[in-house]
Amino acid sequence: MGGFFGVAAKEDCVFDVFFGTDYHSHLGTRRAGMVIYDRERGFDRAIHNIENAPFRTKFDKEMINMRGSIGIGCISDFEPQPLMVRSHHGTYAIATVGRINNADFLTQELFSKGHAHFLEMSGGDINATELVAALLDQKDNLVEGIQYAQEVIEGSMTLLVMTSKGIYAARDRYGRTPVSIGKKEGAYCVSFESFACLNLGYVSDRELGPGEIAVVTPEGVHTLVDPGKKMKICTFLWVYYGYPSSSYEGVSVEKMRYNCGALLAERDHVKPDTVAGVPDSGIAHAIGYANRSGVPFSRPFIKYTPTWPRSFMPVIQTQRNLIARMKLLPVQDLIEGKSLLLIDDSIVRGTQLRETTEFLYQSGAKEVHIRPACPPILFGCKYLNFSRSTSEMDLIARRVIREMEQEDRKIDLKHYADPDRAEYAEMVERIGRQLNFTTLRYHRLDDMIAAVGIDRSRLCTYCWDGAEDNSEEG
Repeated sequence: MGGFFGVAAKEDCVFDVFFGTDYHSHLGTRRAGMVIYDRERGFDRAIHNIENAPFRTKFDKEMINMRGSIGIGCISDFEPQPLMVRSHHGTYAIATVGRINNADFLTQELFSKGHAHFLEMSGGDINATELVAALLDQKDNLVEGIQYAQEVIEGSMTLLVMTSKGIYAARDRYGRTPVSIGKKEGAYCVSFESFACLNLGYVSDRELGPGEIAVVTPEGVHTLVDPGKKMKICTFLWVYYGYPSSSYEGVSVEKMRYNCGALLAERDHVKPDTVAGVPDSGIAHAIGYANRSGVPFSRPFIKYTPTWPRSFMPVIQTQRNLIARMKLLPVQDLIEGKSLLLIDDSIVRGTQLRETTEFLYQSGAKEVHIRPACPPILFGCKYLNFSRSTSEMDLIARRVIREMEQEDRKIDLKHYADPDRAEYAEMVERIGRQLNFTTLRYHRLDDMIAAVGIDRSRLCTYCWDGAEDNSEEG
Protein backbone atom coordinates (compact mmCIF):
# COMPACT_ATOMS: atom_id res chain seq x y z
CA MET A 1 0.00 0.00 0.00
CA GLY A 2 1.45 3.40 0.91
CA GLY A 3 0.39 6.83 2.10
CA PHE A 4 1.19 10.50 1.55
CA PHE A 5 0.90 13.92 3.13
CA GLY A 6 1.40 17.34 1.55
CA VAL A 7 1.26 20.96 2.74
CA ALA A 8 1.09 24.32 0.99
CA ALA A 9 1.60 27.11 3.52
CA LYS A 10 2.45 30.79 3.82
CA GLU A 11 5.10 29.96 6.42
CA ASP A 12 7.54 27.09 6.87
CA CYS A 13 5.79 23.70 6.54
CA VAL A 14 8.56 21.18 7.29
CA PHE A 15 7.26 20.32 10.78
CA ASP A 16 3.79 19.58 9.42
CA VAL A 17 5.06 17.49 6.49
CA PHE A 18 7.36 15.50 8.79
CA PHE A 19 4.72 14.55 11.34
CA GLY A 20 1.89 14.25 8.83
CA THR A 21 3.93 11.75 6.83
CA ASP A 22 4.94 9.90 9.99
CA TYR A 23 1.25 9.37 10.77
CA HIS A 24 1.12 7.13 7.66
CA SER A 25 3.76 4.68 8.90
CA HIS A 26 1.16 1.90 9.30
CA LEU A 27 0.72 1.82 5.52
CA GLY A 28 4.25 0.81 4.50
CA THR A 29 7.64 -0.27 5.77
CA ARG A 30 10.15 -0.19 2.93
CA ARG A 31 10.86 3.37 1.75
CA ALA A 32 9.93 6.89 2.78
CA GLY A 33 10.72 10.32 1.46
CA MET A 34 10.15 14.07 1.75
CA VAL A 35 10.47 16.92 -0.75
CA ILE A 36 10.37 20.55 0.39
CA TYR A 37 10.39 23.66 -1.78
CA ASP A 38 11.77 27.02 -0.67
CA ARG A 39 11.88 30.09 -2.90
CA GLU A 40 15.52 30.80 -2.06
CA ARG A 41 16.86 27.26 -1.77
CA GLY A 42 14.74 25.52 -4.38
CA PHE A 43 13.80 21.83 -4.02
CA ASP A 44 15.30 19.68 -1.28
CA ARG A 45 14.65 15.93 -1.20
CA ALA A 46 15.49 13.04 1.10
CA ILE A 47 14.65 9.32 0.75
CA HIS A 48 15.51 6.59 3.26
CA ASN A 49 15.07 2.87 3.71
CA ILE A 50 12.79 2.36 6.73
CA GLU A 51 12.77 -1.44 6.86
CA ASN A 52 14.74 -1.53 10.11
CA ALA A 53 13.90 1.81 11.69
CA PRO A 54 10.75 3.97 11.87
CA PHE A 55 10.26 7.10 9.80
CA ARG A 56 10.96 9.57 12.61
CA THR A 57 14.41 8.22 13.41
CA LYS A 58 15.45 8.31 9.75
CA PHE A 59 14.23 11.82 8.97
CA ASP A 60 14.88 13.76 12.18
CA LYS A 61 17.99 15.41 10.69
CA GLU A 62 16.08 16.39 7.55
CA MET A 63 13.41 18.05 9.66
CA ILE A 64 16.05 20.19 11.33
CA ASN A 65 17.88 21.15 8.12
CA MET A 66 15.06 21.52 5.60
CA ARG A 67 12.94 24.61 5.20
CA GLY A 68 10.26 25.72 2.79
CA SER A 69 6.59 26.53 2.41
CA ILE A 70 5.48 23.67 0.13
CA GLY A 71 6.22 20.02 0.73
CA ILE A 72 5.10 16.42 0.28
CA GLY A 73 6.10 13.23 2.03
CA CYS A 74 5.21 9.60 1.51
CA ILE A 75 5.52 6.15 3.01
CA SER A 76 5.90 3.36 0.45
CA ASP A 77 5.74 -0.40 0.74
CA PHE A 78 7.49 -0.76 -2.60
CA GLU A 79 9.39 1.82 -4.67
CA PRO A 80 11.51 4.76 -3.43
CA GLN A 81 9.59 8.04 -3.69
CA PRO A 82 8.78 10.95 -3.95
CA LEU A 83 10.78 11.38 -7.14
CA MET A 84 12.13 14.64 -8.52
CA VAL A 85 11.50 15.14 -12.24
CA ARG A 86 12.65 17.80 -14.68
CA SER A 87 10.75 17.91 -17.96
CA HIS A 88 8.98 20.39 -20.24
CA HIS A 89 6.56 20.89 -17.31
CA GLY A 90 9.48 22.29 -15.32
CA THR A 91 10.74 20.70 -12.11
CA TYR A 92 8.24 18.80 -9.99
CA ALA A 93 8.07 16.13 -7.30
CA ILE A 94 5.69 13.18 -7.54
CA ALA A 95 4.36 10.58 -5.11
CA THR A 96 1.87 7.83 -5.94
CA VAL A 97 -0.35 5.22 -4.30
CA GLY A 98 -1.83 2.53 -6.50
CA ARG A 99 -1.10 -0.39 -8.78
CA ILE A 100 -0.15 -0.62 -12.47
CA ASN A 101 -1.06 -3.98 -14.00
CA ASN A 102 0.02 -3.09 -17.54
CA ALA A 103 3.42 -1.59 -16.68
CA ASP A 104 5.30 -3.64 -19.30
CA PHE A 105 2.93 -2.56 -22.07
CA LEU A 106 3.10 1.11 -21.06
CA THR A 107 6.89 0.96 -20.87
CA GLN A 108 7.18 -0.45 -24.39
CA GLU A 109 4.73 2.18 -25.64
CA LEU A 110 6.94 4.91 -24.19
CA PHE A 111 10.06 3.36 -25.72
CA SER A 112 8.34 3.35 -29.11
CA LYS A 113 7.68 7.08 -28.70
CA GLY A 114 11.33 7.82 -28.04
CA HIS A 115 11.55 7.63 -24.25
CA ALA A 116 15.22 6.88 -23.59
CA HIS A 117 15.34 4.73 -20.45
CA PHE A 118 14.05 3.91 -16.98
CA LEU A 119 16.16 3.34 -13.91
CA GLU A 120 15.76 -0.21 -12.61
CA MET A 121 15.26 -0.88 -8.93
CA SER A 122 16.82 -3.89 -7.21
CA GLY A 123 15.08 -6.98 -8.55
CA GLY A 124 14.83 -5.52 -12.04
CA ASP A 125 11.49 -3.76 -11.64
CA ILE A 126 10.90 -0.26 -12.95
CA ASN A 127 9.94 2.31 -10.35
CA ALA A 128 6.17 2.65 -10.83
CA THR A 129 6.25 6.31 -9.80
CA GLU A 130 8.86 7.01 -12.48
CA LEU A 131 6.60 5.34 -15.03
CA VAL A 132 3.70 7.57 -13.96
CA ALA A 133 5.91 10.64 -14.34
CA ALA A 134 6.85 9.54 -17.86
CA LEU A 135 3.16 9.26 -18.72
CA LEU A 136 2.50 12.74 -17.32
CA ASP A 137 5.22 14.09 -19.56
CA GLN A 138 3.41 12.88 -22.71
CA LYS A 139 0.99 15.80 -22.50
CA ASP A 140 1.33 19.58 -22.76
CA ASN A 141 0.38 20.34 -19.16
CA LEU A 142 0.29 18.50 -15.85
CA VAL A 143 -3.49 18.26 -15.56
CA GLU A 144 -3.81 16.67 -18.99
CA GLY A 145 -0.85 14.45 -18.12
CA ILE A 146 -2.50 13.24 -14.91
CA GLN A 147 -5.73 12.52 -16.75
CA TYR A 148 -3.85 10.64 -19.46
CA ALA A 149 -1.93 8.54 -16.94
CA GLN A 150 -5.08 7.59 -15.08
CA GLU A 151 -6.84 6.67 -18.33
CA VAL A 152 -4.13 4.33 -19.64
CA ILE A 153 -3.15 2.69 -16.35
CA GLU A 154 -4.90 -0.62 -15.70
CA GLY A 155 -5.33 -0.81 -11.93
CA SER A 156 -5.58 2.44 -10.01
CA MET A 157 -3.48 5.51 -9.43
CA THR A 158 -3.79 8.30 -6.86
CA LEU A 159 -1.01 10.86 -6.89
CA LEU A 160 0.45 14.11 -5.64
CA VAL A 161 2.47 16.34 -7.96
CA MET A 162 4.29 19.24 -6.30
CA THR A 163 5.59 22.26 -8.18
CA SER A 164 7.04 25.53 -6.95
CA LYS A 165 3.53 26.99 -6.83
CA GLY A 166 1.45 24.29 -5.18
CA ILE A 167 0.40 20.65 -5.08
CA TYR A 168 -1.79 18.87 -7.62
CA ALA A 169 -3.80 16.19 -5.82
CA ALA A 170 -5.52 13.57 -7.97
CA ARG A 171 -7.71 10.78 -6.60
CA ASP A 172 -7.85 7.64 -8.73
CA ARG A 173 -10.70 7.44 -11.22
CA TYR A 174 -12.92 5.18 -9.13
CA GLY A 175 -11.92 6.51 -5.72
CA ARG A 176 -10.43 3.23 -4.53
CA THR A 177 -8.11 5.14 -2.21
CA PRO A 178 -8.99 8.29 -0.24
CA VAL A 179 -7.71 11.86 -0.50
CA SER A 180 -8.57 14.16 2.40
CA ILE A 181 -8.15 17.94 2.57
CA GLY A 182 -7.45 19.87 5.78
CA LYS A 183 -7.07 23.57 6.49
CA LYS A 184 -5.83 26.00 9.12
CA GLU A 185 -4.89 29.65 9.07
CA GLY A 186 -2.26 30.19 6.40
CA ALA A 187 -2.07 26.57 5.20
CA TYR A 188 -3.87 23.72 3.48
CA CYS A 189 -2.90 20.06 3.53
CA VAL A 190 -3.72 16.94 1.53
CA SER A 191 -3.56 13.52 3.15
CA PHE A 192 -4.32 9.85 2.56
CA GLU A 193 -5.48 9.39 6.17
CA SER A 194 -8.01 11.94 7.37
CA PHE A 195 -6.76 12.00 10.97
CA ALA A 196 -3.12 12.78 10.10
CA CYS A 197 -3.57 16.56 10.10
CA LEU A 198 -5.76 17.01 13.19
CA ASN A 199 -3.04 17.17 15.85
CA LEU A 200 -1.16 19.64 13.65
CA GLY A 201 -3.91 22.23 14.03
CA TYR A 202 -5.84 21.54 10.84
CA VAL A 203 -9.56 20.91 10.62
CA SER A 204 -11.08 18.58 8.05
CA ASP A 205 -12.30 20.43 4.99
CA ARG A 206 -13.49 17.76 2.56
CA GLU A 207 -12.54 14.64 0.62
CA LEU A 208 -11.79 14.65 -3.08
CA GLY A 209 -14.26 12.70 -5.20
CA PRO A 210 -13.40 9.86 -7.60
CA GLY A 211 -11.21 11.14 -10.41
CA GLU A 212 -11.16 14.68 -9.02
CA ILE A 213 -8.03 16.73 -9.61
CA ALA A 214 -7.45 19.76 -7.40
CA VAL A 215 -4.61 22.18 -6.86
CA VAL A 216 -3.65 22.97 -3.26
CA THR A 217 -2.03 26.34 -2.51
CA PRO A 218 -1.62 28.38 0.69
CA GLU A 219 -4.73 30.32 -0.35
CA GLY A 220 -7.07 27.38 -0.87
CA VAL A 221 -8.05 24.26 -2.80
CA HIS A 222 -9.42 24.63 -6.31
CA THR A 223 -10.95 21.81 -8.33
CA LEU A 224 -9.51 21.57 -11.85
CA VAL A 225 -11.27 18.36 -12.93
CA ASP A 226 -14.67 17.60 -11.45
CA PRO A 227 -15.22 14.25 -9.74
CA GLY A 228 -16.95 11.42 -11.56
CA LYS A 229 -20.19 9.91 -10.35
CA LYS A 230 -18.92 6.34 -10.05
CA MET A 231 -17.00 5.20 -6.95
CA LYS A 232 -15.47 1.88 -5.92
CA ILE A 233 -13.62 2.62 -2.68
CA CYS A 234 -11.71 -0.32 -1.19
CA THR A 235 -13.77 -1.91 1.60
CA PHE A 236 -10.62 -3.44 3.09
CA LEU A 237 -9.60 0.05 4.21
CA TRP A 238 -12.23 -0.14 6.95
CA VAL A 239 -11.68 -3.81 7.75
CA TYR A 240 -7.90 -3.66 8.10
CA TYR A 241 -5.73 -1.02 6.48
CA GLY A 242 -7.24 2.16 7.86
CA TYR A 243 -6.03 3.56 11.16
CA PRO A 244 -8.78 3.46 13.84
CA SER A 245 -9.08 7.25 14.07
CA SER A 246 -9.54 7.69 10.31
CA SER A 247 -12.76 7.95 8.36
CA TYR A 248 -13.50 7.51 4.67
CA GLU A 249 -16.55 8.91 2.92
CA GLY A 250 -17.73 10.06 6.35
CA VAL A 251 -17.62 6.55 7.85
CA SER A 252 -15.42 6.03 10.92
CA VAL A 253 -12.99 3.09 10.75
CA GLU A 254 -13.36 2.27 14.45
CA LYS A 255 -17.15 2.50 14.36
CA MET A 256 -17.33 0.28 11.29
CA ARG A 257 -15.26 -2.35 13.10
CA TYR A 258 -17.60 -2.24 16.09
CA ASN A 259 -20.49 -2.75 13.67
CA CYS A 260 -18.63 -5.66 12.08
CA GLY A 261 -18.16 -7.42 15.40
CA ALA A 262 -21.76 -6.85 16.40
CA LEU A 263 -23.08 -8.41 13.18
CA LEU A 264 -20.70 -11.35 13.60
CA ALA A 265 -22.13 -11.92 17.07
CA GLU A 266 -25.74 -11.81 15.84
CA ARG A 267 -25.17 -14.86 13.61
CA ASP A 268 -23.06 -16.87 16.07
CA HIS A 269 -24.20 -19.72 18.28
CA VAL A 270 -21.06 -20.72 20.21
CA LYS A 271 -20.77 -19.79 23.89
CA PRO A 272 -17.08 -19.09 24.61
CA ASP A 273 -15.73 -17.91 27.93
CA THR A 274 -14.19 -14.78 26.41
CA VAL A 275 -13.81 -12.99 23.08
CA ALA A 276 -10.48 -11.47 22.02
CA GLY A 277 -9.06 -9.66 19.01
CA VAL A 278 -5.76 -10.40 17.31
CA PRO A 279 -3.69 -7.30 18.08
CA ASP A 280 -4.15 -4.73 16.76
CA SER A 281 -6.60 -4.70 13.86
CA GLY A 282 -8.89 -7.38 15.33
CA ILE A 283 -9.43 -5.65 18.66
CA ALA A 284 -12.19 -3.23 17.63
CA HIS A 285 -14.07 -6.04 15.86
CA ALA A 286 -13.83 -8.08 19.09
CA ILE A 287 -15.12 -5.20 21.20
CA GLY A 288 -18.14 -4.91 18.91
CA TYR A 289 -18.73 -8.66 19.22
CA ALA A 290 -18.45 -8.58 23.02
CA ASN A 291 -20.77 -5.58 23.35
CA ARG A 292 -23.47 -7.25 21.26
CA SER A 293 -23.13 -10.83 22.55
CA GLY A 294 -22.50 -10.17 26.23
CA VAL A 295 -19.44 -12.46 26.14
CA PRO A 296 -16.67 -10.78 28.17
CA PHE A 297 -13.86 -9.15 26.21
CA SER A 298 -10.33 -10.06 27.30
CA ARG A 299 -6.74 -9.75 26.14
CA PRO A 300 -5.26 -13.27 26.50
CA PHE A 301 -2.15 -12.17 24.68
CA ILE A 302 -0.41 -8.85 24.31
CA LYS A 303 1.62 -7.58 21.39
CA TYR A 304 5.12 -6.50 22.41
CA THR A 305 5.59 -3.23 20.53
CA PRO A 306 8.55 -1.29 22.00
CA THR A 307 10.99 -2.75 19.46
CA TRP A 308 8.55 -4.15 16.87
CA PRO A 309 5.98 -1.37 16.50
CA ARG A 310 4.93 -2.08 12.93
CA SER A 311 2.89 -5.11 11.93
CA PHE A 312 4.32 -5.44 8.39
CA MET A 313 8.00 -5.73 9.34
CA PRO A 314 10.06 -7.44 8.01
CA VAL A 315 9.62 -7.99 4.26
CA ILE A 316 10.65 -11.67 3.97
CA GLN A 317 7.59 -13.83 4.65
CA THR A 318 9.31 -16.45 6.83
CA GLN A 319 10.79 -13.70 8.99
CA ARG A 320 7.42 -11.93 9.19
CA ASN A 321 5.82 -15.14 10.46
CA LEU A 322 8.52 -15.56 13.09
CA ILE A 323 8.29 -11.94 14.24
CA ALA A 324 4.49 -12.11 14.35
CA ARG A 325 4.76 -15.08 16.71
CA MET A 326 7.50 -13.52 18.82
CA LYS A 327 5.49 -10.33 19.29
CA LEU A 328 2.58 -12.10 21.01
CA LEU A 329 3.04 -12.67 24.73
CA PRO A 330 0.54 -14.91 26.58
CA VAL A 331 -1.39 -13.95 29.69
CA GLN A 332 -1.59 -17.46 31.13
CA ASP A 333 -4.42 -16.86 33.59
CA LEU A 334 -6.69 -15.68 30.75
CA ILE A 335 -5.92 -18.67 28.50
CA GLU A 336 -5.57 -21.83 30.55
CA GLY A 337 -8.71 -23.96 30.50
CA LYS A 338 -10.67 -21.31 28.60
CA SER A 339 -12.84 -21.47 25.52
CA LEU A 340 -11.67 -18.49 23.45
CA LEU A 341 -13.32 -16.80 20.48
CA LEU A 342 -10.69 -14.96 18.48
CA ILE A 343 -11.40 -12.31 15.84
CA ASP A 344 -8.83 -11.35 13.23
CA ASP A 345 -9.34 -8.84 10.44
CA SER A 346 -8.94 -11.53 7.76
CA ILE A 347 -7.34 -14.82 6.81
CA VAL A 348 -5.01 -14.43 3.84
CA ARG A 349 -2.45 -17.25 3.78
CA GLY A 350 -3.49 -18.62 7.16
CA THR A 351 0.05 -19.22 8.38
CA GLN A 352 0.15 -16.64 11.16
CA LEU A 353 -3.34 -17.39 12.48
CA ARG A 354 -2.62 -21.13 12.57
CA GLU A 355 0.54 -20.45 14.57
CA THR A 356 -1.37 -18.10 16.88
CA THR A 357 -3.97 -20.82 17.47
CA GLU A 358 -1.28 -23.39 18.22
CA PHE A 359 0.33 -20.90 20.58
CA LEU A 360 -2.98 -20.59 22.47
CA TYR A 361 -3.42 -24.36 22.69
CA GLN A 362 0.15 -24.71 23.98
CA SER A 363 -0.68 -22.06 26.57
CA GLY A 364 -3.58 -24.16 27.84
CA ALA A 365 -6.61 -23.00 25.81
CA LYS A 366 -9.45 -25.55 25.74
CA GLU A 367 -11.05 -24.26 22.53
CA VAL A 368 -10.14 -21.62 19.92
CA HIS A 369 -13.03 -20.41 17.75
CA ILE A 370 -11.96 -18.18 14.85
CA ARG A 371 -14.14 -15.40 13.41
CA PRO A 372 -12.51 -13.39 10.57
CA ALA A 373 -14.02 -9.92 10.17
CA CYS A 374 -14.39 -10.34 6.39
CA PRO A 375 -15.38 -13.14 3.99
CA PRO A 376 -12.89 -15.65 2.54
CA ILE A 377 -10.42 -13.88 0.24
CA LEU A 378 -10.73 -15.64 -3.12
CA PHE A 379 -9.09 -13.18 -5.53
CA GLY A 380 -5.81 -11.28 -5.44
CA CYS A 381 -6.35 -7.52 -5.50
CA LYS A 382 -6.03 -6.00 -8.99
CA TYR A 383 -6.27 -2.41 -7.85
CA LEU A 384 -4.02 -1.89 -4.83
CA ASN A 385 -0.80 -3.47 -3.64
CA PHE A 386 -2.54 -4.75 -0.53
CA SER A 387 -0.56 -8.02 -0.32
CA ARG A 388 2.92 -9.21 -1.22
CA SER A 389 1.45 -12.47 -2.51
CA THR A 390 2.61 -13.16 -6.06
CA SER A 391 -0.08 -15.73 -6.79
CA GLU A 392 -3.72 -16.24 -5.88
CA MET A 393 -2.69 -19.76 -4.91
CA ASP A 394 -1.01 -18.22 -1.84
CA LEU A 395 -4.52 -17.61 -0.51
CA ILE A 396 -5.66 -20.36 1.87
CA ALA A 397 -9.16 -20.38 0.36
CA ARG A 398 -7.80 -20.90 -3.17
CA ARG A 399 -5.45 -23.65 -2.00
CA VAL A 400 -8.36 -25.52 -0.45
CA ILE A 401 -10.48 -25.05 -3.59
CA ARG A 402 -7.61 -26.38 -5.71
CA GLU A 403 -7.52 -29.51 -3.55
CA MET A 404 -11.25 -29.93 -4.13
CA GLU A 405 -10.72 -29.41 -7.86
CA GLN A 406 -8.14 -32.21 -7.87
CA GLU A 407 -10.90 -34.50 -6.63
CA ASP A 408 -12.39 -34.18 -10.13
CA ARG A 409 -14.92 -31.54 -9.17
CA LYS A 410 -16.10 -28.84 -11.51
CA ILE A 411 -15.21 -25.57 -9.83
CA ASP A 412 -17.21 -22.36 -10.12
CA LEU A 413 -15.65 -19.74 -7.84
CA LYS A 414 -18.97 -17.91 -7.55
CA HIS A 415 -20.31 -20.87 -5.59
CA TYR A 416 -17.47 -20.52 -3.07
CA ALA A 417 -18.25 -16.82 -2.57
CA ASP A 418 -21.87 -17.57 -1.69
CA PRO A 419 -22.27 -18.33 2.06
CA ASP A 420 -25.61 -20.05 1.43
CA ARG A 421 -24.18 -22.76 -0.84
CA ALA A 422 -22.88 -26.19 0.18
CA GLU A 423 -19.58 -25.59 -1.64
CA TYR A 424 -18.87 -22.57 0.55
CA ALA A 425 -19.66 -24.52 3.72
CA GLU A 426 -17.33 -27.36 2.74
CA MET A 427 -14.52 -24.94 1.87
CA VAL A 428 -14.83 -23.23 5.26
CA GLU A 429 -14.91 -26.58 7.07
CA ARG A 430 -11.73 -27.70 5.28
CA ILE A 431 -9.94 -24.43 6.05
CA GLY A 432 -10.83 -24.71 9.73
CA ARG A 433 -9.65 -28.28 9.86
CA GLN A 434 -6.34 -27.49 8.12
CA LEU A 435 -5.64 -24.56 10.44
CA ASN A 436 -6.70 -26.53 13.56
CA PHE A 437 -9.51 -24.20 14.67
CA THR A 438 -12.23 -25.51 16.97
CA THR A 439 -14.75 -23.77 14.72
CA LEU A 440 -14.47 -21.27 11.88
CA ARG A 441 -17.15 -18.84 10.74
CA TYR A 442 -16.37 -16.01 8.32
CA HIS A 443 -18.17 -12.69 8.19
CA ARG A 444 -20.81 -12.60 5.45
CA LEU A 445 -20.27 -10.09 2.67
CA ASP A 446 -23.75 -8.62 3.03
CA ASP A 447 -23.22 -8.11 6.77
CA MET A 448 -19.79 -6.55 6.24
CA ILE A 449 -21.23 -4.10 3.72
CA ALA A 450 -24.03 -3.27 6.17
CA ALA A 451 -21.33 -2.54 8.79
CA VAL A 452 -19.85 0.09 6.44
CA GLY A 453 -23.23 1.65 5.71
CA ILE A 454 -22.39 2.72 2.14
CA ASP A 455 -24.33 1.46 -0.87
CA ARG A 456 -22.72 -1.70 -2.20
CA SER A 457 -22.45 -0.22 -5.70
CA ARG A 458 -19.92 2.30 -4.32
CA LEU A 459 -17.68 -0.28 -2.61
CA CYS A 460 -15.00 -2.46 -4.17
CA THR A 461 -15.50 -6.08 -3.03
CA TYR A 462 -13.38 -7.73 -5.74
CA CYS A 463 -11.10 -9.74 -3.41
CA TRP A 464 -14.14 -11.52 -1.94
CA ASP A 465 -16.55 -11.94 -4.85
CA GLY A 466 -14.54 -11.13 -7.99
CA ALA A 467 -17.06 -8.46 -8.95
CA GLU A 468 -15.72 -5.95 -11.48
CA ASP A 469 -17.53 -2.88 -12.73
CA ASN A 470 -15.25 -0.37 -14.39
CA SER A 471 -17.65 1.23 -16.84
CA GLU A 472 -17.08 4.88 -17.53
CA GLU A 473 -18.30 7.46 -15.04
CA GLY A 474 -21.60 9.08 -15.87
